[in-house]
Amino acid sequence: MKQIHWKKLIAPLLIAVILTVYYLIISASCLFLPGIPMILKLVIAVIPIALASVIIYVLLERIEEIRNGEEDDLSKY
Repeated sequence: MKQIHWKKLIAPLLIAVILTVYYLIISASCLFLPGIPMILKLVIAVIPIALASVIIYVLLERIEEIRNGEEDDLSKY
């Protein structure tokens, strides 16, 4: 059984949480823009939500790489 390296997961996890919260706050604040129709506000709010989703997906890929022992991505090149 492979051991999970928790110290190597701290930085990607911390950065992903900070960026996800940041993008979700931006998305929520888009809903309070004055003078813009509600449908346009929702379209503008979808972009940060999509970015937050991509960040979570990349984090999950990075966790799998660390679990499989591929700590250094540069070794592939």
